[in-house]
Order: sequence, then C-alpha cells, then structure tokens
Amino acid sequence: MVIGLNLCPFAERVFKAEKIRYVVTDARDETTLLEELAGELKMLASSEISLVETTLLIHPHAFENFLDFNDFLAVADRFVAELDLRGVIQIASFHPDYQFAGTDADAVENYTNRSPFPMLHLLREQSISEVPTDANALLEIPRRNIATLRALGTEAILKKLKAIS
Repeated sequence: MVIGLNLCPFAERVFKAEKIRYVVTDARDETTLLEELAGELKMLASSEISLVETTLLIHPHAFENFLDFNDFLAVADRFVAELDLRGVIQIASFHPDYQFAGTDADAVENYTNRSPFPMLHLLREQSISEVPTDANALLEIPRRNIATLRALGTEAILKKLKAIS
C-alpha cells in the first residue's frame, strides 16, 4: 500500500533492491525493546548500505497502547543521540492506532502512520538525502500523503487494507 500509493518516495527503490531488514521482536517491555533497538541501530550503522539500507523493527507485544508508544518515541530518539547516531539514523514510527495531535481517532490522515503492529522504521539519513529531490519536497511528503488519503477517503483505505490482510 505504501508503494502503491507512493506514500514514501524511498520505499519502492529499497524494496525492489531487497535492502530492507525486517526484524520481529518478542520484546514486551521498554527495557527489552531498547536493547533490541540498540542492537538494530548499531547493526544498521555498521552495515554496508549496499546490503541493508533500512530496518523495520516490528514489536507486536510492546507498546500496544498508542499513548505509551508515543511516549516511548522520545526515549528512542534520545537513545539515537546517546549512541552518537543523530544525523546518521532517524526513526519513523508506525502503530495500529496512530493518531496525529489534533485529529479525531478515525481521521483518514492517521492512516499515513498506521501499521498492523507497532514498529520503528530505522532510516539512514544518507538514503533520504540521496533521493533526487530538494529539501522543500521532503517537507511536502507528509502533507502530500494526507492529501492522498483524504482524496481516497476512509472507506477506500479500509477496503485496501482489508484486501491485503
């Protein structure tokens, strides 16, 4: 769905090149998830970009509650800084109940960051900067995604999600 709707201009290239690392963790608490996150951040930072460009750290048993997950994101970002990876790797977040501040829970734009399970997407900043686009275009991605989903409407999004589940 992300590739089909072009919600992420980076996704298709790394998916087709098979440079996405998918890691499903059994972590059930913050401490364990932070340990898993540390390992994946270090692994991604030390791996050749030609082999692995990005990681999806999927944690179906930790932070099932969105508000707890959202609070954890600040901890995860501080962790990136503590590992001296700020400017090298950034974290994008996805959750089944993702909700942007100031939106209703069922607002269609929340689906830009919804996923079947809570997950952290570890992105190399180098990969983002190599996309042939300017900085303003990068800032437009979230707004464009929201416009795309609003044009489709919640019913169409739910139908698409049901078709792929």
